[in-house]
Amino acid sequence: QVQLVESGGGSVQAGGSLRLSCAAFGSTGNYYNMAWFRQASGKEREGVAGVNGVGTTDYADSVKGRFTISKDNAKNTLYLQMNNLRPEDSAMYYCAHSYNYRRFPPLAAYEYKYWGQGTQVTVSS
Repeated sequence: QVQLVESGGGSVQAGGSLRLSCAAFGSTGNYYNMAWFRQASGKEREGVAGVNGVGTTDYADSVKGRFTISKDNAKNTLYLQMNNLRPEDSAMYYCAHSYNYRRFPPLAAYEYKYWGQGTQVTVSS
């Protein structure tokens, strides 16, 4: 079992940057998928970026070239570096974990069993 705690959200102006962190408590395992999702008010939860245990990453088209997902195995912490933020990036951001390893980290919410409580990101124009 894994417990996930996100931090790092906040309010920034368009063009700014934020780095989200997700501390994992419990063993994430060597073969896993972890991902960042976001959910804006009135919208469905969408996958933003994912990484698996061998370091393969995937991104939603809307964030490619602006966001970078990484994991510090020593700290058991997942990160999401977000640059050149846009108002449409405003949402609650969640990290998620699955022991069901995939060759390419999925960005579908149903693939993940463990979820954090979320951290709010607000980007003003």
